[in-house]
Amino acid sequence: MSETTRTYRPRRDRVWFLRSRAYTIFVIRELTSVFVAWTIAYLLLLVAAALDGALPAFSAFAAQPWVIALNLVALAATAFHSVTFLNLAPKATVVRLDGWRVPAFMIQGGNHTAWLLVSAVLFWVVTR
Repeated sequence: MSETTRTYRPRRDRVWFLRSRAYTIFVIRELTSVFVAWTIAYLLLLVAAALDGALPAFSAFAAQPWVIALNLVALAATAFHSVTFLNLAPKATVVRLDGWRVPAFMIQGGNHTAWLLVSAVLFWVVTR
C-alpha cells in the first residue's frame, strides 16, 4: 500500500503590501520606477527629434491628450519617487564629522535643499 503525502502550501496573500503603510509606500515607490523609465524614454525621444530636425513631429506627438496626461502622471510619480528616495538617504548613509553623527533631519534637509536649488537653476535656464 503506497501512501502519498502532500506538502502543505499556504495560500499566498496577493495584497500583502496593503497590511502595512510602510509596505504600501514601498510598493508604490517601486511602481513609480515605470514612470521614471517613461520620463527617460520621453527625454531621449526629444533629444533624438532635436538632433534629427524633427521637432515639429515630436511637438505634434507631445500635444496629444494621452501624452499630456501620461506626462502629468509621470511628473507626480517621479516627484514621489524623488521625495521618498531623498527621505531614505539618511538611513543608508551615516555621516560623521569629528566623531559626531549628523542627524537624519540635517541630511534630509540638505538633500531637499539641493534638489530645490538644482530645480530652480534648471527652471531659470529653460525659461530665460
